[in-house]
Amino acid sequence: MNETIGMVLIIVGLAFDFFGCLGLIRLPDVYNRIQASAKCVTLGTCGILFGLFLFKGFSLAGIKALLCLLFIIITAPVSAHALARGAYLSGVKPCKENVADAYGEDKLKGR
Repeated sequence: MNETIGMVLIIVGLAFDFFGCLGLIRLPDVYNRIQASAKCVTLGTCGILFGLFLFKGFSLAGIKALLCLLFIIITAPVSAHALARGAYLSGVKPCKENVADAYGEDKLKGR
């Protein structure tokens, strides 16, 4: 049973990784690409790692998979936010199709 669930999680994780890579190619600006890559890493890679844990159980490989999963969950969203903020502060403009610029509005209000 665990092997079946593990295989499903690995396949779903691979699908998330594939669509995240597709988003890196197709999306128009750096901010959308950062979002696609952060979701790809967080959901896709964590799904693969948890599926690997279900395959291996509490062996050395399974514990390493859980530790990597925990590390990715903690660091991926933080690093994506830091990259997006750094890009904005260095002057990279969002694409014309964006409908909101909350950070720019906050800067204008003096926050």
